[in-house]
Amino acid sequence: MLPLFNPDKSDKIMNIVVLDGYTLNPGDLNWSALEALGSLSVYDRTAPQEVVERAGEADAVIVNKQKLSAETLEMLPNLKYIGVSATGVNNVDLDAAKSRGIRVTNVGGYSTFSVAQHTFGLILALANHLELHGQSVQRGEWVSAKDWCYKLTPLVELNGKTLGLVGLGAIGEAVAHIGRSFGMRVVAYRRNAAKGFPDGIEPVSLEELFATSDVVSLHCPLTPETQGLVNENTLALMKESAYLINTGRGPLIVEEALANALREGKIAGAGLDVLSEEPPRADNPLLKAPNCIITPHIAWSTFEARTRLMKTVAENLEHFIAGNPRNIVV
Repeated sequence: MLPLFNPDKSDKIMNIVVLDGYTLNPGDLNWSALEALGSLSVYDRTAPQEVVERAGEADAVIVNKQKLSAETLEMLPNLKYIGVSATGVNNVDLDAAKSRGIRVTNVGGYSTFSVAQHTFGLILALANHLELHGQSVQRGEWVSAKDWCYKLTPLVELNGKTLGLVGLGAIGEAVAHIGRSFGMRVVAYRRNAAKGFPDGIEPVSLEELFATSDVVSLHCPLTPETQGLVNENTLALMKESAYLINTGRGPLIVEEALANALREGKIAGAGLDVLSEEPPRADNPLLKAPNCIITPHIAWSTFEARTRLMKTVAENLEHFIAGNPRNIVV
């Protein structure tokens, strides 16, 4: 494959448009690596009706969650490349892109350690009730306490507890490593068991995982088979003392079922970084569910992870321009 754009041999300049750049770069990074590859236009956010106007002349677009439907792609005649600044690519109609000869790339692995860290941040927040006690101190309740320490609710030691991982990719393995360092027994379910299990991680069935784990943590992709994986039936298998953690995809959980389980004390708590709709609707039942910690889809977004992401987004486009594409989806 020959280079598509070679500034030494052609006056053609790559027209690059970033349609939703704010979450990747809210101002603490720079776009210089992409600017070096062509004429760059960056939009923090783009409404659906603005996509064609902004990207109508684009040779390449960079998107994070911006949707690119088949209908939209038909109205972008110059488009040759879509760089997804994320791992998931469900926001792009891949069949339509392929049929139009548009190359699509993504970025994997950039946030593995950040997501694993956030996963355990949620686990520790639930086990030690950090927010509850921190807010109590801020209200002045320690100042007026009768004793030098106090607890508003029992605390839980992780050592000796069972951590169950649904999915065992790079993030799942990183979470397993942290769990073992806390002295936890780690069990896992992966759909393709033929891939094997690293030392120290015990393979179990999905039913056994939900029934025996003190912490169930979701690290599987969202597919038709996994959508609604956590539902009334699987929640009924869990211990009343167990926690559910989700730093994967919101639709893995039937949210009404989880809210009911929390209200009825069927499980002890949940720590979620993702919801089925983001931003959530005000009537999402989990927003008012007890013992439910929710963070706004930030596990991936440390400065270090976004720096790696920015670098790889630019390198993916650079390789495409050179005629040697990598991280290809279609």
